[in-house]
Amino acid sequence: MESASTLFPGIEWKGGVLAHLERLEAQTARPDRKSEEPTVREKESSLRTKIRELQQQRDKLRAEVKQRRARVEESSAKEDPSKTVISEQEVLERQWRNMKAILQAYRFTGLSGKLTSRGVCVYISTAFEGNLLDSYFVDLIIEKPLRIHHHSIPVFIPLEKLATAHLQTDVQRFLFSLWEYLNAYAGRKYQADQLESDFCAFLTGPLQRYALCNLLSFTYKVEQGCQTFSFSARLLYEDLTSALPTDVTVTRPGVEASSPRWEEHRASHEVLFRTKPLHQVFASFSKETEKLDLSLVS
Repeated sequence: MESASTLFPGIEWKGGVLAHLERLEAQTARPDRKSEEPTVREKESSLRTKIRELQQQRDKLRAEVKQRRARVEESSAKEDPSKTVISEQEVLERQWRNMKAILQAYRFTGLSGKLTSRGVCVYISTAFEGNLLDSYFVDLIIEKPLRIHHHSIPVFIPLEKLATAHLQTDVQRFLFSLWEYLNAYAGRKYQADQLESDFCAFLTGPLQRYALCNLLSFTYKVEQGCQTFSFSARLLYEDLTSALPTDVTVTRPGVEASSPRWEEHRASHEVLFRTKPLHQVFASFSKETEKLDLSLVS
C-alpha cells in the first residue's frame, strides 16, 4: 500500500492521516461559526436597547410619583382651618334637617316634636289596642356630639344604653328603639291595671308586679259548671320590647297531683296567657261562665 507522501507529493504530514482529517473538519466548520456571530451580536444589542428604554420609563414614573406626593403635601399644609369648621357646620345642619324629617315621618306612629333654640324636643306617645296611654319627652341638643338635655323617661327604661348604641350614628333607630321599650311597658302596665280594676272578681289574692311590669304573679279562680278551679300564674316578660310574656307558668296552689280535667284547663290557660293580652284572657273566662249559666237556665 502506498503511503500518504507518495499519493500527495509536496505535502508535509504531521500526525498522520487522521490528524490531517481533523484539521480539515475544523477549517470547514469555522466559517459557519463566523456567520452566526453577527446574529448573536445583533440580538444582544437589541436587548441592551430594550433594557435602557425600560429603565428610562421606570425613572420617569418614579419622578412623577415624587412630584404628586409633593403637591399633595403642599396642598394639605396650605389648607384653610376654617374649611373644617364649615364642614362641621354643614353636618349639624344636615342633622337638623334629618331630625325635622324624622318628626314629620313619625307623626302617625307615636313620635312628634318641635324645634327648639338649641335642638329639638321629641314627644313619645304610647298606646295599646287603640287606647292612648302615657306620653314622654326627650329634649335633644343638636351639636357635635348630639346630647340629651332633659327627659321624662322612667329610670327602668335603658335610655343611656340606647343613646350610647345609636344616638350618634342613627337617630331614627334611637327614637324607634326608645318608643318600642316605652310602648311595650305601657302595654304591660295597662293589662295589669285592667286586671285589677275590671276583673278583680277572678283574683283570690293581690296582683304582684314590679315597676317595669316585667314579672306578674297572681292567683285566680275560674268556675266551670258546678266546679271552681283555682290557679296560680307567673308571667315573665324577658323581651322588654314586647307586651306579651315570654314565659308562663300556671300551677294549682297547694296541690301536687291533679285530675286530667284540671291539667287540661291549666295547659289551655298557659297558651292563652302567651298569645293574648291579660285582660282579654279573663274576658274570655267571663264569657265561658255566662255560657255555662245560660245552659243551666235552659
